[in-house]
Amino acid sequence: METIRWSQLQQGNWDLIIAATDKGLCWIGSEGRGFDELEQWAAARRPGAELVRDDGALDLYRSQLEEYFDGSRTVFDMPVDLGGTPFQQKVWQALREIPCGETVTYSDIAERIGRPTAVRAVAAAIGANPVLMLVPCHRVIGKNGKLTGFRGGLSMKERLLALETGE
Repeated sequence: METIRWSQLQQGNWDLIIAATDKGLCWIGSEGRGFDELEQWAAARRPGAELVRDDGALDLYRSQLEEYFDGSRTVFDMPVDLGGTPFQQKVWQALREIPCGETVTYSDIAERIGRPTAVRAVAAAIGANPVLMLVPCHRVIGKNGKLTGFRGGLSMKERLLALETGE
């Protein structure tokens, strides 16, 4: 049975749940959604996993995320355990290559992975991203330049983009 260790991260106005396996960070929750969101995700994506609160085991991940939230970190160098299909992994890797403070469109990501007609599939893969911020899906916007869907809600997406651009 897989064990997923989790902890609550509270930094400034941010309050979210983070979780990791022995392989690396596997979950960053939505702002203010709490443990229930992790439970639902684990039941769907990691069935049978045991969820264990272990604040100490998450210190590495917490410290890098705290640095991100206070503006002193723009790149993460922590192990991750994303799971996902090969297509999702390709999309998530393309997201990780978007520089902090910049935005791209779903079409841009589809083109970057060599699947320019797969915009809807790209959007679905982005929506399945388990580690907000680390795989920066908040940096993807609509073709018209407007903010579009985000698991954490558009308010959280807006806050993350503002954090990165210093606005």
